[in-house]
Amino acid sequence: MNSTNDGADALRLDGVRKDFGERHALQALSLKIAPGEVYALLGPNGAGKTTTLNLILGFLDPDAGRIEVAGIDVARDRLGARAKIAYLPETVMLHPQLDAIENLTYFALLGGRRIDASQARELLRQAGLQEEAHARRAGGFSKGMRQKVGLAIALAKDAQLLLLDEPTSGLDASAANDLSHGVRAASRRGVAVLMATHDLYRVKDVAHRLGILRAGRLLTERRTSELSASQIEALYLQELDAADPAPAGAAAA
Repeated sequence: MNSTNDGADALRLDGVRKDFGERHALQALSLKIAPGEVYALLGPNGAGKTTTLNLILGFLDPDAGRIEVAGIDVARDRLGARAKIAYLPETVMLHPQLDAIENLTYFALLGGRRIDASQARELLRQAGLQEEAHARRAGGFSKGMRQKVGLAIALAKDAQLLLLDEPTSGLDASAANDLSHGVRAASRRGVAVLMATHDLYRVKDVAHRLGILRAGRLLTERRTSELSASQIEALYLQELDAADPAPAGAAAA
């Protein structure tokens, strides 16, 4: 896996803090991701991963700090920044009566891009959806198949940053492997990827770097090329065990 960088960060967070009353969701979070780089954000439930994604998307406002997407300040130009982002949620909702190609072309059009059937098929192929499913109605799709169509929709947006929220949750090994191929395809096209996940195996398989988040604090960052899958697991457990106990009000989404 080779990340690319044209001199500008696809995503940059500087000292971002988010509180919900007395609960500290994020505490001075700083990270940056280069174009084409896949960054895995790890952490237990309540670490602040989903809050981070919602801040990047502009659904929440930070209490301190700055967030930039492709050089655009999210606080100053929320819609402009969001236009550079593609988002794949944990559960992808499709129109059940439309087939995969129709869903993709429809959602691409909603995002301002018109694609034809041949382009749709290529994007679905890159996302890992088997060819025989391209013309099948989405109402009969498994979760893994819906995730692949969702990834194709994200790729169709031609965004500079792809956000993934627990992308392999509930998927079998084969479906998760196919989705990993889709993430690598996005990376090869120069798309930066921020992946919030619990799937430590996929981190080694897909990500260039990882960060471990606990109680809103980034405990460490490492390059995955320096670690084996077992070492990633050991590092994750070690960092969580070594972290100070979270205050009673520090749990975050």
